[in-house]
Amino acid sequence: MSKPESLTFATTLEVRDTCLCLHVQRAARALARHFDEALRPYGLSNGQFSLLMALNRPEPPRMKDVAATLAMDRTTLTAALKPLERRGLAASAVDPADRRNRVLHLTETGRATLAAALPAWRASHAAIEARLPRGDGDGLRAALLALS
Repeated sequence: MSKPESLTFATTLEVRDTCLCLHVQRAARALARHFDEALRPYGLSNGQFSLLMALNRPEPPRMKDVAATLAMDRTTLTAALKPLERRGLAASAVDPADRRNRVLHLTETGRATLAAALPAWRASHAAIEARLPRGDGDGLRAALLALS
């Protein structure tokens, strides 16, 4: 094992100023708070909005496909889905094509809630993109996709 590097306050400043993980985490928390506030009048958090939107498909998606879209494991997805099912916004059923799987769908109440919240999401999204250098939302999305 090599000798550990000496930790100084300069090291702390280096990490604070250059760590991509730290900057992405800070930005993610700030964005989450921003969208949580915008979606609160509709009874949704940003995560719930994203989950419900992931269900808005022509055919009910399989649980594993939604988990992949949202970059979460199935256990986390199950936990996130339960309050939405209790509120009647989403539902799950056995996959008729493969009874080992479950399919998820947006209920009519869920669809109406998403439709009502969408203008607030769009306005919040536009405000965030306007704060980016040169309004370059596409560039930020491309950079984030390259990391995921």
